Amino acid sequence: MNQKLGKASINLEQPVYIINSASVVGKKEGEGPLGLLFDVVGEDDMFGCNTWEEAESSLQKDAVFLAMGKAGLKPEDVSLIFAGDLLGQSIATSFGISSYEIPLLGVYGACSTCGESLALGAMSIAGGFADKVICVTSSHFGSAEKEFRFPLEYGNQRPLSATWTVTGSGAFVLGSENAISVNNNVTASVSEGVSLPARAKILGMTVGKIVDYGLKDSMNMGACMAPAAASTLEQHFIDFGSQPEDYDKIITGDLGTVGQKVLIDLLRERGYDISGVHMDCGIEIYDAATQDTHAGGSGCGCSAVTLSAYILKQLEEGTWKKVLFMPTGALLSKTSFNEGQSIPGIAHAVVLESLVKN
Repeated sequence: MNQKLGKASINLEQPVYIINSASVVGKKEGEGPLGLLFDVVGEDDMFGCNTWEEAESSLQKDAVFLAMGKAGLKPEDVSLIFAGDLLGQSIATSFGISSYEIPLLGVYGACSTCGESLALGAMSIAGGFADKVICVTSSHFGSAEKEFRFPLEYGNQRPLSATWTVTGSGAFVLGSENAISVNNNVTASVSEGVSLPARAKILGMTVGKIVDYGLKDSMNMGACMAPAAASTLEQHFIDFGSQPEDYDKIITGDLGTVGQKVLIDLLRERGYDISGVHMDCGIEIYDAATQDTHAGGSGCGCSAVTLSAYILKQLEEGTWKKVLFMPTGALLSKTSFNEGQSIPGIAHAVVLESLVKN
């Protein structure tokens, strides 16, 4: 059973299904264009906790709880959980989901972590190594600013190229069947004997490589990540023999307005025009005219909550039939930045298809 395709892609012999998902966000995200679609919007970004880091852990814990409940599952029903965040040693994850006692494989792809976890989760199920898998990631504006830039108390000025780290967590339950039957008592309002249809199916993925153009501006993440997005997209088109028009949408995670322009220009140089189908989660999640987020949104939670609340809804309703979901990540740390290193990027693409028949 060889499912490898081309240089860097996998074409699943049998699709893997996103059975259900959940999104938990902060107050600012709830005030944006997608606000009514999120499962939970916090009244304040501390979420009843004492620190930003504890608040981010709470985001993950709640997102996983909601996703399992909506899927009619208990922790013991889940084989593996793939999880990660932006903080050192992935502490938002380790303190957030430890109480579930689900076998954990921690992942780090910076803001591309949602795509990486979905790819790994789908591969685990397709290979027969797991039955049900949860993929979860998170970010928090306060904890990310403290980790990578300046504490909020410093009140530093942000250039127009900067993006705003999304406070949010998205969790996804994956399985090999396009519906799940609830035959036991669970912690959510799901009745026994009910069959829950999946939200979408995963058909394949293209694993990105590290791309470094030597950029060093941590306040312009879109430009740092766009070359990696262009590399992954070009490889995806080659491996799958596809073109931009084969997708209703090609969706990046965190490029914002600056990175979007760079990506479109880079791909035009390589013979691909994605301008008619490209969408960026960082642009969609905030209202640029009223929310003062400059270039848009970013962070592990940006693509995750947008996928759960908005993208899967369009696939579920059949508005979109097929999309390419590609979160993008900037692979820096405060150590590498302070030592004057450049900011490499990476992007992982996942092919998603609607279950709605024509």
